[in-house]
Formats: sequence, structure tokens, C-alpha cells
Amino acid sequence: MHKHTLILAAAFIALAFSAAPVAANDSSSADIPDPAPAHPELRPVFEAFGGKAGITALMDEFMVILLDDPRMRPFFENVDQQRVKDKLAEQVCVILGGDCVYTGMDMVEAHAGMEVRHADFNILVEDLQIAMDRRGIATRHQNKLLAKLAPMHREVINR
Repeated sequence: MHKHTLILAAAFIALAFSAAPVAANDSSSADIPDPAPAHPELRPVFEAFGGKAGITALMDEFMVILLDDPRMRPFFENVDQQRVKDKLAEQVCVILGGDCVYTGMDMVEAHAGMEVRHADFNILVEDLQIAMDRRGIATRHQNKLLAKLAPMHREVINR
């Protein structure tokens, strides 16, 4: 995978660090980009991911990989893993034009105090790529999602 694509995917993966929802009308996040902007034009990609069930299965696989990766395990072993998977699935579902609602936090709040580095981001990307490849998601479909997630890196990397 090209380095540019790795960085794009990293924005998405960093959402995995989120822990609790924030109110949709929270004025403190008024200037922070929406972490799950809907793209109805990507509905065919949503279907290529296997719809809601496929996205849920992807997040299950992804969490297994994250916990097996000694570089990522410290970020995930002591969090509510089911909640992380649920929020990631919601985010991807909404972005890909699925009939879902994202109830997680914005990326700044979700990653506050976590000291997420570029290197952590890239490791997460590697693990996401493994999960998507294992699920048989075509690279062209992966890239459609990653292109929509890329701008989030500005809110996630904080060290």
C-alpha cells in the first residue's frame, strides 16, 4: 500500500480510540469537522463492504488484529472494545451512505490526552489494511472510504 493511502486510512483508524459520545449540538465542537459526514453517492461502496453486517464483521476482525499487534494492544486492551467497534461501524456506515447514525465523539475530544503519533497512525493503517484484505474488500473500495476519512488526521494526531 502506498504511503499516501496509509496516511488516509490512519485518519479512520484513529477513531478507534474514542470512548464516549458527545452531544450533537455541543458548541465546543462547532469548529471541528463532522467525524461521520454522509456520502450517499458511496452507497455502492457500502454494498461492496457487505452493508451493515459486513462493516460489523470488518470491525470485529480489525479489533482482533489490533489486540494481536503488540504495538497497538496498549491502546485497546483496557477500553470498552465492543463500544469502539460499534462507533467505528457507525462511522463507516454513515460515511458510505448507509442507513446509520453516528453517536460517537468528535475526533479532537476522542483523542485528547492520548498522545497519538504519526507512527501510531501508520501502524493502525497497516492493521486496517490487513482486516480489509482478510474481508476481501477490493482496494478501489477501500480507497473510496479512505479518501473521505483522510481529513480527520488533523484532529487525531496530537503528539
